[in-house]
This record gives sequence, C-alpha cells and structure tokens, in this order.
Amino acid sequence: MRDVLLIFAIALGAALGIGLAGAVLLRALRRSSITVHLNVLLTTTVVAVAVGVMAVAEAMFLSAHDLEVVLITVAAAAVVSLAVGGHFGRRLARAAVWRDQARERERQLEKGRRDLVAWVSHDLRTPLAGLRAMAEALEDRVVRDPDTVDEYHRRIRLETDRMTRLVDDLFELSRINAGALRLSLTAVPLGEVVSDALASTIPLADARRITLIASESGWPTVAASEPELARVVANLLFNAVRYTPEDGTVRIEAGREDDHAWLSVADTCGGIPPADLPRLFDIAFRGEPARTPGPGDGGASGGLGLAIVHGLVEAHGGRVEVRNTSDGCQFMVRLATA
Repeated sequence: MRDVLLIFAIALGAALGIGLAGAVLLRALRRSSITVHLNVLLTTTVVAVAVGVMAVAEAMFLSAHDLEVVLITVAAAAVVSLAVGGHFGRRLARAAVWRDQARERERQLEKGRRDLVAWVSHDLRTPLAGLRAMAEALEDRVVRDPDTVDEYHRRIRLETDRMTRLVDDLFELSRINAGALRLSLTAVPLGEVVSDALASTIPLADARRITLIASESGWPTVAASEPELARVVANLLFNAVRYTPEDGTVRIEAGREDDHAWLSVADTCGGIPPADLPRLFDIAFRGEPARTPGPGDGGASGGLGLAIVHGLVEAHGGRVEVRNTSDGCQFMVRLATA
C-alpha cells in the first residue's frame, strides 16, 4: 500500500507541475482563439500524463531496456492522442465559432425585421392618415370647389402610388430572402433598360431641377432577366435623384471590362459618411437624418430600394458596390456579358 501511495504521489507531483504550467500559459493566451485554447489544453493533458508515467518509471529504477519500452509506448500514445484530439478540437472550435456567428446573424436579422416593421409602419401610417382625411373631406362635402377637389384627387392618386411601390418592394424583398426568385437570363441590351428607367425618373428629376446625364453610346448587352434588371436600374436612379440636392446632377454610364459589363450611377449628393457605407445595402437602413427623405420626394421606400438592388444583382451572379466621389457617391454594378 505504501508503494502505491508513493507511485501516486510521484505521478501527481509531476503531472501537477505540467498542469500549473499549462494553466499559466492559458491565462497568458486568454485573448487568443478557441482553437489555441483547445490545443494548449489538449497538449497540457497529454504531456502531464506522459511526464507522470516517465517520473514513475524513473523512480522505479527500471532497466534501460524497460525504460525505453515505456518511453516509446508513452510517445506513441501521446502522438495519437494529440493528432486525434487536435483534429476533433479544431472541428469543435469551428462548430462553436459557427454557432456564435449564426446567433449574431440571427440577432442582426431580428433587428433588421424590427427596423423594417417600424419603417414600413411609419411609411404606411402617414399616407393612410392623409388619404382618410381627404376622403372624409370629399365625402362630407367639406371641399366643394372644383380646383380643390381635383387637387385632392391628385394627392390621393400620388399617395396610392406611393403605397403601391412600398408593397411591391416588400413583395420583391420577400422573394429574394425566401429564395423564391427564379431568373430567366437572356441577352438584354442595357441601353434600352436605362432608357426606360430614365423616362420614368425624368418627372421627379424635373420637379427637383436635377439634371440627368446618360451616355449616348457604349451600352453593352448583358446576361440578365430584364424585369429584375429594370428594377435595379430604376431603384438606383430613383435613389440618386431622391438624395441629390436641387440643381444637382445624376450621371449614368456603362461599359465593358474583360468578361463583364459595368453600370455606374453617380450623383452629387455630397457623399455618404464612411461609417454608413458598409450598411447602405442593409434592409431598412437610411443613415443619418440628412439622407432620410422628406415629404414630396416622390415616395418613401422604407429603406428597401438598395437592399432590393443588392439582392437582385447577387441573384444575377454579379456584385454592386458604392464609394464616395469628390462631390457625391457612385454606385457600380457588375454583370456578366451576354
């Protein structure tokens, strides 16, 4: 019994020394990744066992041959333990990191959903209140003169169009997020799509005294679904006109580069805060108050326009980027050529 206690004490002392050293090392590496922590913990455990066995073997005054056999056995076991533990430790670390990232993405998505509901509720409540007031005024004959009645009818139509655009944006965004968007790619002349988008944007641009400039030639043909591509171009133009001050300029150009085509929409909005650039395509993000549209800007979009652009461009296998220029910002869309 005394010999057993002695062997236990020797093994415990040797292993305890390694364990303390490992604890000190883990504390020093507390800011490191979970993979480093797992590797240090695994190595400390294996080394502690190996050192404990070696210490006991040495104390037992084994012959050189027997000691060599013990050391080889311990070394082989240590190698296998470190290899297997390291492999599954890395998998465990990746799984833990993935779960953390998944939880963070879920929190961001939930925050985006709450923001979206808040923005859409606000954007619907305002026109609905105006529609109800005007409808009641017309119903109760409070307004009788033809000019005012015509103005009420015009404003009702504008507010209805505004809500229709918002509902269309919500539907398009739900298709993108649900993975239900199915594109039928064909050869689409980009110049024709841009021409149609310019025609629908001109009234708003004229009302704000904004000059629209488009290249007369050089428009490539791209592989795209025409309705979705038209939505991308229209949203970019509409966004540029909304945020460009009066008497500003919006320029749209395109070209071909290697195996892809590019489309550029540049405005003179004065630039976007650098901190807002990475979030510009997030759902319901509108940035600072200076970039939040006010009444009469042609209809709010609930912060969905650029999110839809991002989703549709990625669905085409392309990418969209934004950067600040000397007097504004530039959106660049890259798509495959036909």
